[in-house]
Amino acid sequence: MDLQEKRQLDLAKQVASVKARARPWRAIIFSVLAVVAAAFSSAFGRHLDSLFEPGHLASSIAAASAAAAFFVFATLAVVSLARRARETLESVTGSAHAAVVRYAIVLIGAILTIAITLVLLKVPVGQLLVGGALVTIMITIAGQQSLSNIFAGLVLLLSRPFQVGDEILLRSGALSGQLEGTVTEIGITYLRLDTGDGVMLLPNSQVLAAAVRHQTQAPQPGRPEQDGHSQ
Repeated sequence: MDLQEKRQLDLAKQVASVKARARPWRAIIFSVLAVVAAAFSSAFGRHLDSLFEPGHLASSIAAASAAAAFFVFATLAVVSLARRARETLESVTGSAHAAVVRYAIVLIGAILTIAITLVLLKVPVGQLLVGGALVTIMITIAGQQSLSNIFAGLVLLLSRPFQVGDEILLRSGALSGQLEGTVTEIGITYLRLDTGDGVMLLPNSQVLAAAVRHQTQAPQPGRPEQDGHSQ
């Protein structure tokens, strides 16, 4: 590595460090801008019963523009906060738990952002909630298997019957008897198990319903401390 390449590498590290320090401020700045935009939209639409009400065109345009600005700033704030939370927790709890926290922040933030934006746009949220409940029920019935794997993955991540790197033995009829291997990843929907013959992807719902036993390495013969003899 010559001197120029070393300088470029040092510069890249400095840029990455500056970006890492700037990410928390990015989420805070976007959150403040979202609050300000929501306040402006609420102030302009305070006397309006519906958006683009006749006789109040200027106020309607201002309220709608501020509501759109709130949606953009709030979305950027949620994404920045979720990314920062994942980077902070990844070194402490692992990538799987950090991913769960990130998904939860994104989901809750998206729901709140859409709901507040609709309120600022004078959209009747009550009727949308009824329609959304029906759509949610239909989606839940259609994706029952996928949702069961997701909830089972959350249970595995929180209860921790085993961790990444553990050698386990799974016994279940749904898994065709028993499987033995090393856990390489605990995902949201699937568990990666290295059986020696290859990596298998097992649905979390079937893993949660299976009997789990931790495998211990067999003692190596010939050691004095294990067979009771001394040299």
